[in-house]
Amino acid sequence: MRHGDKINNLGRTTAHRKALMGNLSRQLIEHKRIFTTLAKAKALRVFIEPIITRSKVDNMNNRRVAFSHLQDKESIKELFGVIGDKVANRPGGYTRIIKLQQRMGDAADMAMIELVDFNTIYNVEDEASAAKKTRRSRRSGGKKSTSEETAHEPAPAVAASEEAPTENTVDTAEGEEESVSL
Repeated sequence: MRHGDKINNLGRTTAHRKALMGNLSRQLIEHKRIFTTLAKAKALRVFIEPIITRSKVDNMNNRRVAFSHLQDKESIKELFGVIGDKVANRPGGYTRIIKLQQRMGDAADMAMIELVDFNTIYNVEDEASAAKKTRRSRRSGGKKSTSEETAHEPAPAVAASEEAPTENTVDTAEGEEESVSL
């Protein structure tokens, strides 16, 4: 029975598993999105989320704890600099796992794991551009301003009795119209 066994061992020894999670974490911090198997992505989410939570408060203890897991100075700088600032207001759920098609060679379930706040695919428009977007109606809007009316106003219609001559009529000297065939 596996009561209380919350760690997915991934078929590896403890040292190998810790090294794997550290490597995947460093790559996720560096690239913001990685492709791996679904099982590794789920295990990575459990591993990296507490570390990202620590990056919200930049003090020496949190940096040391994060370094003990990641073992890379550049990743710590990126984590506590860029990523920590982006996730400061987020209460949790810093990563997203998206299932992909199976791998061709061994039919392993593949997944993409990414940092939610660094997404460029799904959040095409950010909040700033959403605020600028105006609602458009299909109906005619309110009354136009006078400058627009004069610029686009059509010429007044001519009364039927004062109609301008058409292409096939010609005015004569007596004021009568003659029909001309072309």
